[in-house]
Amino acid sequence: MEDYHKPDQQTLQALKNIANRLRINSIKATTAAGSGHPTSCCSVAEIMSVLFFHTMKYRPEDPRNPNNDRFVLSKGHAAPVLYAVWAETGYLKESELLNLRKIDSILEGHPVPKQQFVDVATGSLGQGLGAACGMAYTGKYFDKASYRVYCLLGDGELSEGAVWEAMSFASYYQLDNLVAILDINRLGQSDPAPLQHHVEKYQRRCEAFGWNAIIVDGHSVEELCKVLCQPRHQPTAIIAKTIKGKGISVAEDKMGWHGKPLTREMADTVLKELHSRILNNNKRLYPATPMDDAPPVSVRNIRMPSAPSYKPGEKIATRKAYGLALAKLGRYNERVVALDGDTKNSTFSEIFKNEHPNRYVECYIAEQNMVSVAMGCAARDRNIVFASTFATFFTRAFDQLRMASISESNINLCGSHCGVSIGEDGPSQMGLEDMAMFRALPTATVFYPSDGVSTEKAVELAANTKGICFIRTSRPESAIIYNSNEDFHVGQAKVVYKSNDDQVTVIGAGVTLHEALAAAEQLKKERINIRVIDPFTIKPLDSKTIIDHAKATRGRIVTVEDHYYEGGLGEAVCSAVACEPGITVHRLAVAHVPRSGKPAELLKIFGIDKDAIMQAVKKMISSSANAK
Repeated sequence: MEDYHKPDQQTLQALKNIANRLRINSIKATTAAGSGHPTSCCSVAEIMSVLFFHTMKYRPEDPRNPNNDRFVLSKGHAAPVLYAVWAETGYLKESELLNLRKIDSILEGHPVPKQQFVDVATGSLGQGLGAACGMAYTGKYFDKASYRVYCLLGDGELSEGAVWEAMSFASYYQLDNLVAILDINRLGQSDPAPLQHHVEKYQRRCEAFGWNAIIVDGHSVEELCKVLCQPRHQPTAIIAKTIKGKGISVAEDKMGWHGKPLTREMADTVLKELHSRILNNNKRLYPATPMDDAPPVSVRNIRMPSAPSYKPGEKIATRKAYGLALAKLGRYNERVVALDGDTKNSTFSEIFKNEHPNRYVECYIAEQNMVSVAMGCAARDRNIVFASTFATFFTRAFDQLRMASISESNINLCGSHCGVSIGEDGPSQMGLEDMAMFRALPTATVFYPSDGVSTEKAVELAANTKGICFIRTSRPESAIIYNSNEDFHVGQAKVVYKSNDDQVTVIGAGVTLHEALAAAEQLKKERINIRVIDPFTIKPLDSKTIIDHAKATRGRIVTVEDHYYEGGLGEAVCSAVACEPGITVHRLAVAHVPRSGKPAELLKIFGIDKDAIMQAVKKMISSSANAK
């Protein structure tokens, strides 16, 4: 504590005054809105006052300045107190707080990045610390800058496993620039939090995860000033014992007040009491200016240094082509970074690690945290982030992906080992729901490359595409079908096999595209011509190309996919042609939970191989003929 200088009485009183003004504005805002969480705001008023007006270094007029300290409000329902802070700095007009939760106000019920002072959306509890880890990792290892990262969590969300994944990550990587403040206010939404005010138990848990854990009175500005100024050699958890609803006498430490605003009459009484606690003090507090030591970064127009070097007919698994492409992209821009969840020798992100070891982050088997860390690494456009694991394991991180979408996050995810074509490992390892999941995300682009060339192009396009990008890769080797100079675009399909008298359009992707091409060759010998389309992106889907070619093949489409029927390629195509008269779609997909077996056996059993495609084509032609 040798570098701690106790603030003078004027400063301490100014911080107390700010805390009470934060309470006042939080109550005013939630009462005006008729909804919100004033008691959750009031428990952290002193914490927010000390953080923003004594501890953190930032430019209040420029909230996204790369040199600023970062703040993540993991307990996102306390958003009004964050908005009150920014009104206190002068960045927001105090009158704007009264528009909380209104349709034409940026001050939504939970923090979102349309607010310049918010980096990641929060509100689904338990996710903020993982994002803060990504920011802190970037600050320490990529930016090598002096900014710090502060994350405020509620005690209720400490029941979420994702918090402890993040705790483990932070201590393993010695993120001494990260501070988590735990608001131990005892009360949850419908019950007290499980440990209530047993702060020493929280301390032991945090210490067990390798954190420096300190218990403080969360309503003492002096204690908070002291603990937040301590030098750190490991991540720090400040366990702040607080009272929920502090300053609202009718609600202090009482159940039944979570998420309930005060009536106007109640608010008037409480506001008078709070105003009486604000003592005359001419001292005005301003945040300290940060050091300008974060390097300038450009994450735009990221291009491959050369065209793909594959030769037609050569064989390579798209998962390996992903690893090679990522390493190649990393040679061009030093802000390309890769994360993986202990599957790097299967996803082939190990190729990137071997070439760029300082830009690879091993997240181990904690996929929820990996996605949150990716969001943190990508925040403020500091890095181009790629994270990979088996496609099926992203399903356990769907809530993190959903919040990444709300966060307007630009993260790129690669899911390998999709579908039954992985073979003997069995259904627990087979990604069969992943396309449905990613298609459901409003900001997502879903790439499904079918050879090495298109995989490399997908990696390059993903690096330059806003929002969440998902690249679906396969385990088996497949032949190169595109020339190295082939041009690819998001939302542009490729017609890979055609003649002038095709009778059916077949749409496949990944392994099923190669089955469709094999079927086309065999059917040609039987004098049945089909057209084969590679959609390249499942979202957005190239509806125009599909409709145009369906019309050219008498309105007949067969879709074939290594995915369950629900939510995949077939449903995407059905949606695209729904309003087009005279088009019929026959879908081939995995109909039920699969089993172990050889890839070829599984493709055959589930009716998505060459023979099944040929049978579907013949059936469709026969049905049309019979109908006439």
